[in-house]
Amino acid sequence: MTMATNPMISVVVPMYNEEEVVEVFFEAITKVLRSLTTSYEIICVNDGSTDMTLPKLIAARGADPAIKIIDLSRNFGKEIALTAGLDFATGDAVVPIDADLQDPPELINEMVEKWRDGADMVIAVRTDRGTDGWFKRTSANLFYRVAGRLSDTGIPNNAGDFRLMDRKVIDALKALPERTRFMKGIFAWLGFKQAEVTYSRPERVAGTTKWKFWKLWNFALEGIFSFTTLPLRIWTYMGFAISVIAPAYALFIIVRTSFLGIDVPGYASTIVVILFFSGLNMLGLGILGEYVGRVFVEVKRRPLYLVRETIGVELNHEKPKPI
Repeated sequence: MTMATNPMISVVVPMYNEEEVVEVFFEAITKVLRSLTTSYEIICVNDGSTDMTLPKLIAARGADPAIKIIDLSRNFGKEIALTAGLDFATGDAVVPIDADLQDPPELINEMVEKWRDGADMVIAVRTDRGTDGWFKRTSANLFYRVAGRLSDTGIPNNAGDFRLMDRKVIDALKALPERTRFMKGIFAWLGFKQAEVTYSRPERVAGTTKWKFWKLWNFALEGIFSFTTLPLRIWTYMGFAISVIAPAYALFIIVRTSFLGIDVPGYASTIVVILFFSGLNMLGLGILGEYVGRVFVEVKRRPLYLVRETIGVELNHEKPKPI
């Protein structure tokens, strides 16, 4: 059976300004892949890098033709770059992985074994994030808790993009047309038969992380608003609660005034009430705006990405068409 003996394995690597890790990454990943199969491809998506990432990728392909390059027209972000790589992957199994080697390539061996045992998707789960800073660990744990409670789709805790997916999973993924893409949520939504492998996350081999505070914050909002309408529903409940409390408070004022007379209105309390409810209104409008903004992006129906050049991608492989 092909899957058990010599499967075609595609590794998809989004890269943005990763010139410092290119050589060491290929050294590590090719060693693993050659021990597993004689048929593999490493699809590198250059996501608008401004350093020497692309020239180094081209040089690496000169030594290993299994390295294939998709050069996007600009920086579209990791989620879109990952989507582009998955669109072009041709393997029986596909493994997204980061170039910084914080996702250990050696774990692919264990993933393949579980895939051969019948799993359609094998998820790599981080059991130890000690190499991350305190803020990143705390914010990540908080995000997974909040997203898990709010989302209609269960997102595994401490699971990133690093996983192995069967060809049928990739084909199903290509049928999802949304432009606003939170890949961890999309992977979870797909379902299929899943298995897990665990690992302790190592340090980056070189370079610095591209995930700064503001980018992480926006990414977390993307994950929450893309996979649940609960924030909108909360405002329905809050509006109902206020509509119940307001008449009750009005009745209290009427009764008190009837027995005790008219009080002199308090300026401070009036201002506090006005500011409080104004803040609630603005917050509600902001949440509504998040959803309206996503609708705006979807209805424009722009392509997810534009490819400036492909190097090594098979000519007979149909380029994904805009949905």
